[in-house]
Amino acid sequence: MTLKITAELDRSDIAALIDARHVDPFAVLGPHKVSGRTVLRALVPRAERLEVLDSAEGTVIATLARIDPAGFFEGVIPGKPEWFAYRLRAANAAGAWEFEDPYRFGPVLGELDDYLIGEGTHRQLWEKLGSHVIEHTGVTGAHFAVWAPNAMRVSVVGDFNEWDGRRHPMRRRTHTGVWEIFIPGLGEGTLYKYELRAADGTVLPLKADPLGTGAELRPQNASVIRRVDNFTWTDDAWLARRAAAQSVR
Repeated sequence: MTLKITAELDRSDIAALIDARHVDPFAVLGPHKVSGRTVLRALVPRAERLEVLDSAEGTVIATLARIDPAGFFEGVIPGKPEWFAYRLRAANAAGAWEFEDPYRFGPVLGELDDYLIGEGTHRQLWEKLGSHVIEHTGVTGAHFAVWAPNAMRVSVVGDFNEWDGRRHPMRRRTHTGVWEIFIPGLGEGTLYKYELRAADGTVLPLKADPLGTGAELRPQNASVIRRVDNFTWTDDAWLARRAAAQSVR
């Protein structure tokens, strides 16, 4: 049975998500405790039906109600805690597709990152900002983080979401101006950019990642996810010669 609980959600939140102008999408999307029940909400444009699957068994746990034809779904998940492993299966007249919900995952960055970035003393920014292939709570995907302190909303866009800023709006990290999101299933070679909505509501031209580790060749200019943690160095002999030549002993 699907239970609608829209009365406990302000309609302005739904409209803001559909218009890609919500400042805190993680406060609405994904699983939440509402009046003692686990409630799941998702925005999946083009979907006409949305089912929640158990990640381990693949069985259907619940079918979410479509509250808005733009693709906003919600429902009560019986017998589940607020944080549980699940997948979503969407369907329309053209077929069905399954995916991990990015809004079921907690943040990757921590309070120490917030403090050091805000203070301007973080010494490993290249490890925290940009895009990185990681494993987060047992799931492999890509973590994105970008500093955009004056933005109202920031989304990651790419071929994987039809360059649609509604699909993956990011989480704002407190007062630091950093936005982040973990998107399961993305890997090396993925093309992406950031879509920003300015404080006055204007949607800005798409931005390449200032701390990205890869980029398309001109005239194309999208950022590209590149792994930098698995490079095999072959300069041991050169380093040894340099150390000997520059020794002061």
